[in-house]
Amino acid sequence: MRSILIWLMVSVWLFALPSDIEYFLNQAKLPKKDVSIYIKELGSNRVVASLNADTIRQPASVIKVLTAYGSLLKLGFDYRWPTEFYMGGNLRSGYLEGDLIIKGYGDPSLGSENLPDIVAQIKQRGIHQINGDIVIDRTYFDVGDKDSAFFDNYPYSAYNAMPDAMMFNERISTVGISPRDGSAYKEIEDPSYTVVNKVKFVNRSCRGKYAWAGSKVDMQSSVPQLILTGELSKHCKERKVCMIVTKPYKAFYYALKEALGKEGITIKGRLRLSRVPSSARLLFTHYSEPLESIVSKTLKESNNVYARHLLLLTGAKVYGAPATVEKGRKAVINLLKSQGALRQNEFFLDNGSGLSRRSKMTAKIFSGVYESAYRVFGDQWMETLSIAGVDGTIKTRYRYKPAQKRAWMKTGTLKYVKNIGGYVKNKAGMYYSVVILVNTKKGTFKAVQLQDSIINWLAQSTKNPSEQSSKVDAPKSKKVFSSVETKPSSPLSQKSKPSSGSYYIQVASVTKKPDSHYLSKIEKEGFSYKVVHEKNYKVLIGGYPSKESAQKALLKIRQKFNKGAFIVTR
Repeated sequence: MRSILIWLMVSVWLFALPSDIEYFLNQAKLPKKDVSIYIKELGSNRVVASLNADTIRQPASVIKVLTAYGSLLKLGFDYRWPTEFYMGGNLRSGYLEGDLIIKGYGDPSLGSENLPDIVAQIKQRGIHQINGDIVIDRTYFDVGDKDSAFFDNYPYSAYNAMPDAMMFNERISTVGISPRDGSAYKEIEDPSYTVVNKVKFVNRSCRGKYAWAGSKVDMQSSVPQLILTGELSKHCKERKVCMIVTKPYKAFYYALKEALGKEGITIKGRLRLSRVPSSARLLFTHYSEPLESIVSKTLKESNNVYARHLLLLTGAKVYGAPATVEKGRKAVINLLKSQGALRQNEFFLDNGSGLSRRSKMTAKIFSGVYESAYRVFGDQWMETLSIAGVDGTIKTRYRYKPAQKRAWMKTGTLKYVKNIGGYVKNKAGMYYSVVILVNTKKGTFKAVQLQDSIINWLAQSTKNPSEQSSKVDAPKSKKVFSSVETKPSSPLSQKSKPSSGSYYIQVASVTKKPDSHYLSKIEKEGFSYKVVHEKNYKVLIGGYPSKESAQKALLKIRQKFNKGAFIVTR
């Protein structure tokens, strides 16, 4: 009986909502059944707030967090996506008597800006004329040949783009409109589609319906058409229309052919799709930016095609080519489970991008993923998310608000879905995983109001947020300073002593004061440390003057003291 009573008391504490959050819920006037909230202090078992945390929701683009984390677990931040260039024949006096063969591995960032480097590499090999074909091998992905996900009524908008092993410019064709002379032109000369200019240019002010041209795509004609429509003011500046119109490998072929031609390199053959023959010789490999940059764009800008490619690549790296969505799902799920990040089965990853009504997730599972990712990768992971008031999808949302530069978030939006999840650092320097999922027909603007109120409230808190009751605009309470015990490295190992700085590596968080034997082990290894007593005793090694210097020490510290050690700032 006594044990049941204790369990009930603990359950009430864990799942009760702070009075401030109850207030924000009442203000938003959303049905509680439509809202899931889970806020937990990082590195501890203390739950600040929980509401419908095990309710299955549509996650929208917040699901990209699982895809990105899984890819980093398998490949690391420094992985670079390859695109290989082969020679299928002999090179004699600048003439390639054979084909130029390109094998795509699904680099989603490959675009027009990479062509100068690619052309320079070809030129450096002494090739002045290609007497064969341009052969493209896109067999690394087995994803069919659909151009669009057809998720909604705007199938040819950029966010609906489907993946391809020979991706180029994210499958988007760009057409410029010049109102002054009434012309329209392709940014890249690409005969695989045509532009039909039906815009009426009018002598009206550049505002309202006269500020932008309309557009539609006709895929039924023998050659796809991008049709420009509507009325556009002659006084407007140049406009750009970006749509899914043609195949990415066709766009790449024509763009490469044009770029080679400008350097005096001619191609006698045509475009052909085929595997790389065994007799082909590798000329060079073009590499993408590091995976850290690609993951950052995926999460900060909520790029769907990047997310789809990350899922596919991870699947291929774990289970072998060709990449499929099924392999990707399985790989990401198993990688996250290996870190203890997925302990329940009430979720479905689908295509990894969130552009899906089939994806399912709970707030509590999301929280476990966020906590695991921070434990493994620390600040480097956190900064791939949108930083409040700084960049990404929340660049303006928290500007000049308490959460500015104190929240790192991934947002997710579909019709009747408005979600957010990530991390918040409060004014006492404590970090929290925060997940707020709202699936409602009662107004997603109310969801934004609720999310912003909670995140700003948490960011400006100066102590345990469940112990205080102050609205966002209430007077600030005095900061509660924790006790700190600092120990420099021993005189025998001064060379290992890091410089003074604000970056630390947390190796322990315990309820009782760490014993002298454990601390002396840290000292003997040549590290400075401090013991910070807040809710728990936290053992921090450092401080380091930069994140880079802390990251260099992190690997050794994980080997010596705690595999789950992670970087924090103070």
